[in-house]
Order: sequence, then structure tokens, then C-alpha cells
Amino acid sequence: MNFSLSDEQQLLRDTARTMLAKECPTALLRAHIDDPAAADPLWERLRDFSALGSGPCADLCLFLEELGYVAAPGVFFPTVALAAPVLAAAGPAHQDVLETLLAGTATATLALAGADGAWRLNAEPVKTFVAEADRVDWIVVVNDGAEGDRAADAGARVQLVAPSDAEVRRVETIDFSRRMFEVTASAADANAASDAEIDRTALDAALVRATVAAAAELVGTARRSFDMTLAYAKERVQFDVPIGSFQAIQHRLAECSLGVERAIAAVQHAALAVDADDAGQFRAAHVAKAAAGSAATRAAKDAQQVHGGIGYTWEHDLHLFTRHAYGSEHWLGTTTWHHDRLAELLFD
Repeated sequence: MNFSLSDEQQLLRDTARTMLAKECPTALLRAHIDDPAAADPLWERLRDFSALGSGPCADLCLFLEELGYVAAPGVFFPTVALAAPVLAAAGPAHQDVLETLLAGTATATLALAGADGAWRLNAEPVKTFVAEADRVDWIVVVNDGAEGDRAADAGARVQLVAPSDAEVRRVETIDFSRRMFEVTASAADANAASDAEIDRTALDAALVRATVAAAAELVGTARRSFDMTLAYAKERVQFDVPIGSFQAIQHRLAECSLGVERAIAAVQHAALAVDADDAGQFRAAHVAKAAAGSAATRAAKDAQQVHGGIGYTWEHDLHLFTRHAYGSEHWLGTTTWHHDRLAELLFD
């Protein structure tokens, strides 16, 4: 079986790398901290790739890995990797909005997690960890369909809510490149008649795709931290030799590289499982997110250790990717959370 990239996939990856190297320098990440609108020009370029939200998961992951490499801020990920698959799973009810998302003419985010931050179905009025909720056209709110007088076997309820119709509160997190919010969408209850029903199996499949997408982005961030560390180990001289010649540094870099390669393989396997609608895609998604989270945080730790004091300074760019690694590791389930879910599947 041939697992190499096709010519089209290589072109997609190379195009993304070239574009993002030019359009998303670290100067943009710093400007975005004070002014979220600084990422708007980047969205104007990324919107041309919005159709990836309905294409093969493997292609989407290739593109998102490059976004993770530059810790790209903005609305692309929540629109294409979160909101789009959930609306697609909901069927024809919101097909018109889905088409605008995939065309890059509208933006959206997903509101699902409850107070505990876990990405699983609930009926709580306040949704947490909603990315870029104040800068999108739509908030896709997902609630348990068994709420109130609905049947216990009902599916999930999907509402489209404009940010102006919801209570949106910014929550400060470690990651400057991804702005998080708490959303209370009770103001939209009057429009409940227009809610879409989504089968829970379809919702689970959409969340698996979103989880694999998040893992792919994390892999890119892990790779960026490793590349920065390797380059610094080659150029930093101590005792008249590059510090990369020290065995302790070599061992650290080798172990970090193995973690990144393992995560890349886990994500690619999960993406192929999603595309094949394989029964093992749920296990594969948990493995991928856990492996990517572990690799990204390990790479961030090693990067800070090898860089020494300079890596902790505001002026050095390393902290931007360390923040993104830890923020993304906690989003859509921590490594430990995914290990627990994997154990439930294996030993149920």
C-alpha cells in the first residue's frame, strides 16, 4: 500500500508553506495580541482554501499542519475544522450557511463544551472554549436534544446564533494566537423552532474529524518548536563548540524528534481512518490527539531547556509557539483525557 503523498497533496503542502511563510510571520502574531483585526489579511488568503472543510480529512490535515507550524491566528480553523463538519452532519437544515462557509464568504465557530471544558454533548446554557466567538458571522451551538420535554432518545440540537444575539465573554488563556470565549446563547431560544436535529452518531463522526484536525495543527506546532531548537543548537556556541555537539543536547533532540514523528504517523493514520469511515477511527482520533499533545508539549519543554534564559524572554519568538502548544493541547481534550477515553474504548 502506498502511503506517500500524491502530486496534488504535495502541491497543497508546498503552497501552504510558501504562502504562510510570507503571510504569517511572527510579527503578525505579535500584532494580533493587541489587535485581532491584524489577522484579517491572513483570512483573505486562507478563505480560498475553505473548501478543504468538505474534502478528505487527509488533505485538511496537511494544510492545518502548516497552519500550526506558524501558529496562524484567526477564524480559519474554527470555521473549516469545527463548524463546517457539524453543519454538514446536520443535513439540509443549514445547508445554505454551510455553503457560505465552504466558499469562504462567511465564518463560524462551534460552541459545544460545557463548564468542565470537555467536548461532549450537554444541555448547559453556557458553552466554554468557544474560539473567536466575537469575530465570526455565526456561532454553531450544539445542545443535548433530550433537554426538557424532548424524548430521551432525541438527537442533538444545532442552533445558528449570531454573536450579537448571544452573551459573549472573553476568557484569557495562555495562547495569544487563539482567542477563547464563554458563550451564553439563551437569547436565541425564541428561534428554537428553526433548530436542526443532528443524529448523535453523525455528531460523533464530525467531532472525530475535528479532533484529528486539531491534532494535525498541534503536530505543526511541535515541528516548529523542534526546528527552532535544532537550529539554535547548531548556532549557539559554548566552550568554543556548538551546544549541539553535547551528548545531552543530542539525546534530548533525538527523543523530541521521535515524538514528533510518532505524532505525524498517528495523525496521518487517523485522517485515513476518517476518510475510510473505518470503525477504528474513534480510537485513532484519541491516539492522534494524545500523541500530538504529548509531542507538542515535549517539544516546547525541550525548546525552552535548550534555548536557556533567552527562550523565556518576550523579545524571543519561542514563547509564541510554546503558548500555542500548551493552549492547543488543552483544547478539544487534553492528552490525559484522550488516554482515558481510549481506555474506555479498549476495555469496555
